[in-house]
Amino acid sequence: MYVAMNRFHVLRGSEEAFETLWRDRDSHLEGTPGFLEFRMLRGASGENHTLYISQSRWKDEATFRDWMTSDNFRRAHRDVGGAREMYDGPPVFEGCEALEGI
Repeated sequence: MYVAMNRFHVLRGSEEAFETLWRDRDSHLEGTPGFLEFRMLRGASGENHTLYISQSRWKDEATFRDWMTSDNFRRAHRDVGGAREMYDGPPVFEGCEALEGI
């Protein structure tokens, strides 16, 4: 299994708008080959921002990479750029292969 994560630093006071944006958007993930699950996690709040982590789980890295070059990926992300004023910097991507049996 492959886990793809983006870490977002959302400016304090923008949390509700960020959560609404993600809750109401059409992710175009359902029915995508290899897609298993999506979660949005809220972490600790600091002086300037609140940490959020989007986490999607995939059959393997190849199916995740296929989705990233798909029309569904472009549709799912077309409105995200208009919300840059919510963020304290760009999201940081981390991709990990899940270890079985640990």
